[in-house]
Amino acid sequence: MIPILAFSILAALVSARQEILTDGLGGPFALGPAPQRIISLAPNITEILFELGLGSRTIGVTRYCDYPPEALAKEKIGGMVDPNLEKIESLKPDLIIGFRGNPLRVLTRLRSLRFPVFVLNLGSSLEGLFQTIEMVGRVSRAEGSAQKLVARLKSDYDAVRLALKDISRRPKAFLSVYGQGLWTCGQGSYLDDLLSQAGGVNIAGRIKRRWLQLNREQLIHENPEVIIIMAKDERRFSQAAESFRTDPRLKDVRAVKDNNIHWLDENIAGRFGPRLIGALDAVARMLHPEKFEDRR
Repeated sequence: MIPILAFSILAALVSARQEILTDGLGGPFALGPAPQRIISLAPNITEILFELGLGSRTIGVTRYCDYPPEALAKEKIGGMVDPNLEKIESLKPDLIIGFRGNPLRVLTRLRSLRFPVFVLNLGSSLEGLFQTIEMVGRVSRAEGSAQKLVARLKSDYDAVRLALKDISRRPKAFLSVYGQGLWTCGQGSYLDDLLSQAGGVNIAGRIKRRWLQLNREQLIHENPEVIIIMAKDERRFSQAAESFRTDPRLKDVRAVKDNNIHWLDENIAGRFGPRLIGALDAVARMLHPEKFEDRR
């Protein structure tokens, strides 16, 4: 359905001589005047919009969009996978920005209703973050703000890379996503790239799956030197850390034995948005504290 609809839209746009972009799903998008009524279909997109100074023009967000705090006051359109189409229609948006994870059927329906939908699918590396911000800036006609934000983030990114340029070794790390079992990130996930950029080796990085559950035997075999627990708050982190410390089967895992277990804020690292560079800095300090002794 999308290809037929996309071609018909494309033909109309070409005849009107508008500049056409292609989004992450291959759909055409016509650049027009700066949109005044924007809906975000993902928390990271909401964060980017507010960072670009477009909070006042953002009229609808998901129920998971809680940052910045001002986003909580916006109209809720449902979740990422279950947005309310009737609510979206009632808000009369002139731009809808989606992210991978939004159901194809929902995006298809929104396009069939002739809403200007742009979907981003660049979330596999930190470099993709900069491209994502630039693209949000382009479709929202806030290119200048996007360039400034990317420049600031790249400056912070380069500072971390500079601090790590002379590292002699890369510690093996296990990133545990809080929840049931040993959920973690594998090859092709942006968190795998983050661990690498922070000067570590992801023990699940050779597994060709973005997200997976490691078993206890694999964890013991890989014997990570550092365990990083991604949790929403310190209480959840403390519970998870204690479960590692008190499991007799893990007593010889180096990170457990050395109590080298750290908290990474899930609200920051779990979203492919501007705060992710801060998460990179935090993880780099966990893995290589000696490189940041003289830095704030």
